[in-house]
Amino acid sequence: MKSKMLVINGHPDAQSYCATLAKAYTEGVQENNKAQVRNINLSSISFDLNLQHGYGKRTELENELLEAQEMIRWADHLIFVYPIWWGSTPAVLKGFIDRVFLPGFAFRYRQHSPLWDKLLLGKSAHLIVTSDTPTWYNRLVYHRAGLNVMKRNVLHFCGIKPVRITEIGPIRPSTSDQRDKWIAHVRELGAKLC
Repeated sequence: MKSKMLVINGHPDAQSYCATLAKAYTEGVQENNKAQVRNINLSSISFDLNLQHGYGKRTELENELLEAQEMIRWADHLIFVYPIWWGSTPAVLKGFIDRVFLPGFAFRYRQHSPLWDKLLLGKSAHLIVTSDTPTWYNRLVYHRAGLNVMKRNVLHFCGIKPVRITEIGPIRPSTSDQRDKWIAHVRELGAKLC
């Protein structure tokens, strides 16, 4: 049973539909009463999105990013809520990953080897993503490229498995009734600790 949940809202707008979904998931977890839940809202923290020197020279982490690392260490299960923009994550979430999921924290390269150590083993994740692209089109035409990058190239690379994906959309043509149903569904996912 996952007992410590961390919900990361990767939308830059605090009033976004993703913020509403992140809140619904959190409320679902709280209704369940069998798990602890914490939140990171990337719209409300301030940090440089750019890993200025790559891994060649250390870029000091802002206090809020150090706190984020502590919350990730604490959590059993990470829930990322974000929109798919241009087939990928918003810049604020990409910057967060670049700055937080660093060597020594999320993974460690091995000397004289193409292999690496996965430092976030034992954790699982759930991607709850919104999109204006129909789910079927994303699967058939784009082959879920952006979702696969997040799942395999980021989370699996660091040892986070399994990674579940819930796609919500298309958002733009949806009705308020449909959006309410999606909110209720995400709240239920939180209550079931999915």
